[in-house]
Order: sequence, then C-alpha cells, then structure tokens
Amino acid sequence: MKIRIAYLDEPPFYWTDKENKVVGADIELAQAVLRALGATTIEYVHVAFGELLPGVAEGRWDMNVPIFITPERAKSVAFSRPVWALVDGFVVHAGNPKALTGYEAVAARGDARLGVIAGQVQIESAKTAGVTAAQMTVFKDQPEAVAALIDGRIDAFAGTAVGNRTVAASNTALESIAHSVGKSSVPVGGFSFSKKNSSLLNAVNEQLRIYLGSPDHRARAAKYGLTRSEIDSVVG
Repeated sequence: MKIRIAYLDEPPFYWTDKENKVVGADIELAQAVLRALGATTIEYVHVAFGELLPGVAEGRWDMNVPIFITPERAKSVAFSRPVWALVDGFVVHAGNPKALTGYEAVAARGDARLGVIAGQVQIESAKTAGVTAAQMTVFKDQPEAVAALIDGRIDAFAGTAVGNRTVAASNTALESIAHSVGKSSVPVGGFSFSKKNSSLLNAVNEQLRIYLGSPDHRARAAKYGLTRSEIDSVVG
C-alpha cells in the first residue's frame, strides 16, 4: 500500500534537510502510524501552505501533515484526532528591542511590523488582538519570513513557539518569545484528509489512539523539541 502525504518546510515539524531527506517530528509520527497500518511505501509531496487543503480535498494526494484544526478548515477536509497542542509565539531580534511579547503588544505600537504566513491561523489571531493590515506583511513560507526579519523588513515573525525556538537556535541575532495563554486556549492540530477518504482517516485515528503518548512517540518528539506540554493534553 502506497500513501502520498503532502508537507511543507516548517521545522521542527516537517522540512527537507540538506541531504534532500524529508524529516521532522510530524514526519516521524506519520511514518510510525502509516507503517503500523500496513503502508509499504510513503511518498512525500512538497507543496506551499495554500495548496494543502484543496490538494487533499481533490485527491491529489492522500493526506496532509498536521496543521491547526479550525472550524473553517474542517468545512473542506476531515481532520484526524489531535496530535499536538501548540501556543503561538514570535521570533524577534535578539533583545526584543520593541518589547513585542504578544499580538496585543504589536497592536499597541504603530511602528511594529509583524510577518505572517499566508493562510495560517496566526493572521486571525493577530487581527483579533487589534493588529492592523498595515502592520502585517504576508509571506508565502517560513524561510521567506525569517529572511525578512533578519533583513529588518519586519520586527517579528509569528508562528508556533516550538517552531520559533528552532528558528532562533540557528541564528544568534534572533530570539523566540512564547505567548502566555490559558490551557483551555491552546489550539490543537491534526492530519487532514479528503472527506471521501474515511477509511484512511479511521485507520490513522486508530493507530494514533494506540501510539500517541507512547514511550517511542515521546522519544521521537523530544528529538525535535516537543515536550509533555505539547503532547499530554491530546493523549487519551
């Protein structure tokens, strides 16, 4: 059985490394689950974020790597059970010169410029907090946004706190800032499928029920910086 899974470049969850291998915490999770349900071949399809939902809905591939689950996205695809819970955060210049500790802090400064990725949930979170369209620059992917931050075209890049730690660790001129939220507010993410592909969705969910939170899962996730706080609330 061959399964085709679409992914994009967002370390530490999924990306193409220097040896042209597809790697990441969610890639290893997908491999463990798909092998357990009998997949003999896993084929990876590299796409832009905006292609994920229409591509899987149209059957161009079988499933997507985990992304945040939202009611709007669930109108077009079927999501698996959650596989992680992630708070947002910023990547900023070292020392955080504009004291950008959250979306509200950006909204309070007219000179603050925030980078976001097209189609991702951070855009709505920023708008809800009062960040204006004039303060936001939309990029096609994470590498483009990080390059803009390094060049000084933006003051912060919004993403997941876990992913931001990985970005900041690779450049001493940058640092990551995690947003403070209540546990009930932490959004969750899951794999997504065509609504016509319930057989694969059900099979993946069954394996996730068995595998999530296992010692092997926790050890693999820990290699990429995911801790109990990102996993425990989705286990069980």
